[in-house]
Amino acid sequence: MTQNGEGTAPARRTEVTGIRLAGDGPDRVPAASAADPLPHDRSQAILEAAKQIGALLKRKGHPFALAGSVAVYAHGGSRDLQHDADFAVLPEDSDAVAATLHEAGLPVRTPPEDWLLKTTCHGQDIDIIYQLAHQPVTKDMLARATCLPVDSVLMPVLSPTDLIRSLISAFSEHYCDFGAVLPVARAVREKVDWDEVRDSCGDQAMPAAFLFLLERLNVIAPREAQS
Repeated sequence: MTQNGEGTAPARRTEVTGIRLAGDGPDRVPAASAADPLPHDRSQAILEAAKQIGALLKRKGHPFALAGSVAVYAHGGSRDLQHDADFAVLPEDSDAVAATLHEAGLPVRTPPEDWLLKTTCHGQDIDIIYQLAHQPVTKDMLARATCLPVDSVLMPVLSPTDLIRSLISAFSEHYCDFGAVLPVARAVREKVDWDEVRDSCGDQAMPAAFLFLLERLNVIAPREAQS
């Protein structure tokens, strides 16, 4: 769900492609089998994969926060999830996180984009993101995350303000899908510090246009009308 645009500063990466660890271990993610089938419901399958990855990162002590459509769900949004689950990690921790996934028997891929890693869990795509909308994930951002239940697993979830800011800061002339982010803004509008969002990205053309749309649709109040 989380998007990044052009001009992202390259981050140091160790190339890891399609790695699997042979053998079993205490942190190895179990593969689905005919006796333990995945849910037919795609959204539930994404949730199951997110729970496995979140629990694994917690056990290994990696600072992280759930992002994307699953984070919106955790904050009370729609259960109609998108095509993957997203986790935000610190750039300097990306190699250690890749090693943790590797040790758990999960494939780790480095796509052409230099701001994330990809893995697959229970047949679902998982993005491990260390830049959100051109900006590195920071310790302060992860400290603002709230521990929320994702189905039955507690894990840190990006704050609604950081979640919205990351989504609309990614808007550009090349990527400007207001329709995908509008229901997210509706779902979390009462939990977002909209003044902070305006201050951080409201001077950019596309985010400003989206904020104007939210005002015209009465999703948020105009700034001058807020107390």
